[in-house]
Amino acid sequence: MPGSSGNGAVTRNTLRQQIADALRDEVLAGRLPPGQAFTVKEIAEQYGVSATPVREALVDLSAQGLLEADQHRGFRVREYSVADFRGLVEARALVTDGMFQALGAGLHGFRDPADPRTAGALAGVRRRGEEAQRAARAGDLTVLIGYDLRFWRELSALFGNPYLADFLHRTRVQSWVCAVQFLRPLADVRGLLWAGHTELVDALRGRDVEGARGVVGEYNAHSVALIERLAGD
Repeated sequence: MPGSSGNGAVTRNTLRQQIADALRDEVLAGRLPPGQAFTVKEIAEQYGVSATPVREALVDLSAQGLLEADQHRGFRVREYSVADFRGLVEARALVTDGMFQALGAGLHGFRDPADPRTAGALAGVRRRGEEAQRAARAGDLTVLIGYDLRFWRELSALFGNPYLADFLHRTRVQSWVCAVQFLRPLADVRGLLWAGHTELVDALRGRDVEGARGVVGEYNAHSVALIERLAGD
């Protein structure tokens, strides 16, 4: 029956997303380290599900740059270098700089930060930023990553271009995948992690384009310098 087929598709797609999210969290937590290989069968058995949604989830994560196909083992966690991290940060910077310029010119969906809908959305983004800051200062890397990804995704969505938002989210996840391999081994990361989220929101709320660019520029420089130092590069 058509209804049954549709419900089955929804269930499979939901399961596919749940598996992809769970594996992404495992990579970001460092429990699936760079280079680790596994098969569709192993993941299906681990989660007690059929192979089809697992294969689809792994293909999705490969498209996002978290995994690579391995002809001998199925898939493996992608290994990012410090040079990759620099490239990801540079790519993000070019896009965010263009977004801030668009804000200054009154373009796209972020035309008026004083508009009640935009102001309400910004308030929510700022709350996410406050949680990220608290986690950064406490050295809670897992909580920080979760709130940081939500912060940037919700913030970039306010510019009205879903393609930019998706690109920035993907590159930010990839950046964290690279960074955690250097941060997770540390016993204490307090004082090492960037915590300027609310400063950025306040600058954007005030249409301070140069201020926003300065905050992001400081963040990018801090991140690159930290990873280079930890990698001994």
